[in-house]
Amino acid sequence: MSAVSTGDRPGTRASRRVRLPSRAAGGHSSRAPGRPRAVGYLYVLPALVLYALFLLVPLGQTAWLSLLHWDGLTAATWAGADNYTALLTDPSLRGPFLHAIVLLLFYSALPVALGLLLASALSRFRVRGAAFFRTVLFLPQVLAMVVVGVAWRSILAPDGLLNDALRAVGLDSLTRSWLGDYTWALPSVGAVGTWVETGLCVVLFLAGAQRIPRELYEAARVDGAGPLREFFAVTLPGLRAEIAVALTLTIVAGLRNFDLIYITTSGGPGNATSVPAYEVYHRAFETNEVGAAAAMGMGLTVLIFVLTVTVSRLVEGRNR
Repeated sequence: MSAVSTGDRPGTRASRRVRLPSRAAGGHSSRAPGRPRAVGYLYVLPALVLYALFLLVPLGQTAWLSLLHWDGLTAATWAGADNYTALLTDPSLRGPFLHAIVLLLFYSALPVALGLLLASALSRFRVRGAAFFRTVLFLPQVLAMVVVGVAWRSILAPDGLLNDALRAVGLDSLTRSWLGDYTWALPSVGAVGTWVETGLCVVLFLAGAQRIPRELYEAARVDGAGPLREFFAVTLPGLRAEIAVALTLTIVAGLRNFDLIYITTSGGPGNATSVPAYEVYHRAFETNEVGAAAAMGMGLTVLIFVLTVTVSRLVEGRNR
């Protein structure tokens, strides 16, 4: 027998193995697994260009205008931080932001609470016509807000459907001009926002409830948990991501609310329902205060950014 081992024979698998040179030894930078190649950025470049042209550039122009005193026609003069100082000191500019915070209770807090309640009931109990019920709740999201505003302006008018219904049941003392009353105008607009946003929250929470394992509910019932404890122990933690999405969408919808205010009250009576988005339009195109309008728009942008980032951070912190 030959003294040469099989591994040394020419033609064997061992002899045909080739050691690949290391990238690090060859001077090439090593790339971590899953790290995108530089060519990948070329695929997103068109989207980044459009994003910059239609969002970043106008945002930069708005930031520049906010530093000027300009009526939109004559030469502008330098204002510096005066327009931003006015946001904190001028009640007519500070008031719309306070109204927007109040509307967040109607646009965000109430829809999320009602959505959780309805979604829990629909997922726990068998309800006839549940699909039709979900469709009716989601219908306001499909309608244009202008249509919603016109319909509710008619309902809330002094001779509208709501007052007629109150008179029909003998509650004449409760009738009023809902959109013309200083006390009730803002809550009336907020109630419309609750009606619009609740359907979105219900659909989101129902979709999230379907991915919660049934075994968790069964284990909770074996431990003697009732409906309320089951909701807080199983349903609420399981819907944390959906709640974050719902809060983000409803907060943005509440803060950028313009068309509903414009159609129903135009910021009135007085300034009782004026909100930042409407005030930007009013000052830029009606009173020719472009610099103040731009500053208010930048303030609204910062407020939306801060609130949405806070919501996402809170959810991420609890998921860790």
